[in-house]
Amino acid sequence: MEGPYGITALWAQSDGVIKTVAICLLLMSVASWSVITIKAVKLFRLQRCALKVNGFWHSKDIHAEIKHLDTRSGHPTPFSQLVNEGLNAKAHYQQHKNELHSDLNLTHWLTTCLRHSIDGSKAELQRGLAILASVGATAPFIGLLGTVWGIYHALINIGISGQASIDKVAGPVGEALIMTAFGLAVAIPAVLGYNALTRGNTQVIERLNFFAHEIHAYLVIGSAPSKTAHQLKVVGE
Repeated sequence: MEGPYGITALWAQSDGVIKTVAICLLLMSVASWSVITIKAVKLFRLQRCALKVNGFWHSKDIHAEIKHLDTRSGHPTPFSQLVNEGLNAKAHYQQHKNELHSDLNLTHWLTTCLRHSIDGSKAELQRGLAILASVGATAPFIGLLGTVWGIYHALINIGISGQASIDKVAGPVGEALIMTAFGLAVAIPAVLGYNALTRGNTQVIERLNFFAHEIHAYLVIGSAPSKTAHQLKVVGE
């Protein structure tokens, strides 16, 4: 919008506080959208990988199937890491029977190792979400700071001029309204993105827990369990 009350004009006549608030909101918006984009792409890949888990037990070679669970570029996923963690844990247990963990049975040892792998994957999935939560919680109030400051300028102009004409208050009030809009424009996508990513991460973790139960049963008794209701429990619970 061009003119004496457009964005460019308001920026030119605004003081350091309004400019600082605007820059802060811009940086917060860039940070939140970066997190949303990066995490959404990773989550989409993990959901595709979760679909491959359904055919994992139809393979004759577990090591070949582990590579199938990796991404197309060969990077490990939480699902392939879980299988590797289980295989390594069992091999370590069998090769170091003279150590303290030999007092534990294989079931408890595998449960601990698989749980550790799941906790690490869960922490990785949640990394960056604190930024979205912080932006969603603080952006409206930062915008409100600009709003209050703009209204303060409007009142100062009225006091100096002695009259509440529109030309005296239009600029400061415009700053106030724009800062409010900016704050909401930054906060709303951050909140929606946080909720969507949290819901998607929960689905991945649930599938990872179920897959861990299958891996646990395979390593202990040598076969994957049938899919019954009690197997939906988290490993270790």
